[in-house]
Amino acid sequence: MITGKHLIAGNWIGGGDSFKSSPSDGPSYKFSVGTPTLIDKAAKAAEEAFYSYGYNTRSERSFFLNKIADEIDKRGDEITKIGSQETGLPEARLEGERNRTVGQLRLFAEHIENGDYLDRRNDVALPNRVPLPRPDIRLIQRPVGPVAVFGASNFPLAFSVAGGDTAAALAAGCPVIVKGHSAHPGTSEIVAQAINESIKACNIHPGTVSVVQGGSREVGQALVKHPLIKAVGFTGSFAGGKALYDLCAAREEPIPFFGELGSVNPMFLLPQAIANRGEEIASGWVGSLTMGAGQFCTNPGIAIVIEGAAAEKFINDVTTMLSKVDSQMMLTDGISEAFRIGCERMASFDAVGQLNNPIKISRTASPQLFVTTAKTWLTNYELSEEVFGPSGLVVKVKDFSEMIEIAKKLKGQLTCTLHMDDSDQNEAQKLFPILERKAGRILANGFSTGVEVCDSMVHGGPFPASTNFGATSVGTMSIRRFLRPVCYQNMPTFMLPTDMMPY
Repeated sequence: MITGKHLIAGNWIGGGDSFKSSPSDGPSYKFSVGTPTLIDKAAKAAEEAFYSYGYNTRSERSFFLNKIADEIDKRGDEITKIGSQETGLPEARLEGERNRTVGQLRLFAEHIENGDYLDRRNDVALPNRVPLPRPDIRLIQRPVGPVAVFGASNFPLAFSVAGGDTAAALAAGCPVIVKGHSAHPGTSEIVAQAINESIKACNIHPGTVSVVQGGSREVGQALVKHPLIKAVGFTGSFAGGKALYDLCAAREEPIPFFGELGSVNPMFLLPQAIANRGEEIASGWVGSLTMGAGQFCTNPGIAIVIEGAAAEKFINDVTTMLSKVDSQMMLTDGISEAFRIGCERMASFDAVGQLNNPIKISRTASPQLFVTTAKTWLTNYELSEEVFGPSGLVVKVKDFSEMIEIAKKLKGQLTCTLHMDDSDQNEAQKLFPILERKAGRILANGFSTGVEVCDSMVHGGPFPASTNFGATSVGTMSIRRFLRPVCYQNMPTFMLPTDMMPY
């Protein structure tokens, strides 16, 4: 049952101004707008919760994460129904995303039980060392404190109330305040209900998780500026993320802002690969470009090819395949409008639209393809910016040297891809060290949409793809974002954190 209220330290609070959800179909609901006062209440409760939750055993936190997963699964049909209504995403996509979300919670629960992520170290005392003795020194990773998490528009589950940032912070031992995204407030509330039920069942401090609905930029600003917040997790647009990042840096006590801000995820199609498998690559690219109406931060938006017959055939194949793809519902009216503006920006340069699909002023989007030259791309930075939606750009280079030049001019990316055959080895090896400096994940003969949740995954990259190139927002290493090393010198055993034993 949707109440339209905020979850603040175990209490459902409404009142004040309100906004209405804007579903693609189905009923619209009224939700209370978040306020700085609510943020203050949630932050103070989170700080109080930290002194119990932050010192719980790993087994207790693991049980809590698994309980949240159980409670989300119990509400699976309800989540799928309202999530599909709010976002326009098909039910199969919502069910898959829910499985990913609960799977991530269970993976983190198992990971923290092992304890390796704590990076425990012990340099034993050397009392007889000359000229000076060495004290007993121990190190362990400890939770940083209350964490702010911003729900993402394009992932109502996997990057929202119980998504990756929340799961990582809770696994680390940090209480969380989530700012729900106004694109799917009903989905956010149901997941908040699942978390609240888990808190009660596990006898966790109610301030451990609070969820404040959106509806106002003021609430997001109040959240990152609150002095009790010690870190922020964000997935969204560059403009929104950069504004919040600047606020975090301008605080009296600056805090880390772990923002994933998007990427164009370029693909480099090497000569033999496109000659031998051009049609296959074209088919894979079309599927990746249009999956979920292209509303993925890993959408491979640019393909770099060496001009010639193989390149022209590849472009024609992509054009033909894209023309058969129906228009799709986008997540919000705002995202649809941004997509239209982005496509018009692309077409205003020497890039030439290859499809005759009209760019409609509506919530649906038809796939778009543009083609340009390396010279045009290199001299117009706007062509390297993300167009969030089913849009692709082919950049034709004169030769491999020009391909290298494009690689060197790339800004930071979440992913870069090499499509190569065995005889492309020399070119691939020359590109590889350049791309390694540009992206957090490098693919060979694949497509970047789809981010595996596992120990080895890196979902992040150099700025502007993310604000912290040493972090990932997906995979078990994401927990490390919300930990800091603490050293204990000559500390009596009974004073050490429980997790320090038997080190």
